[in-house]
Amino acid sequence: MMYGYEMTGGFGGFFMILWWVLIIVGIVLLVKWLATSSSPASRIAGGGDALELLKQRYARGEIEKEEFEQKKRDLSA
Repeated sequence: MMYGYEMTGGFGGFFMILWWVLIIVGIVLLVKWLATSSSPASRIAGGGDALELLKQRYARGEIEKEEFEQKKRDLSA
């Protein structure tokens, strides 16, 4: 006679599989969240459009016109 937990039968097996599925889903969601929450500077280095970001910063009022024009010249050079 076997005493203890069986890995393949009953509710114990079901909950073990459910536990591992939840762990894997949690890891996938964590990696996805970390990948999408990177800073704008790192997205530019990865192939983003720096001029578009500069235009957005100017439109939000984060930089003045003189700074916008200087950075625009620097980017086009």
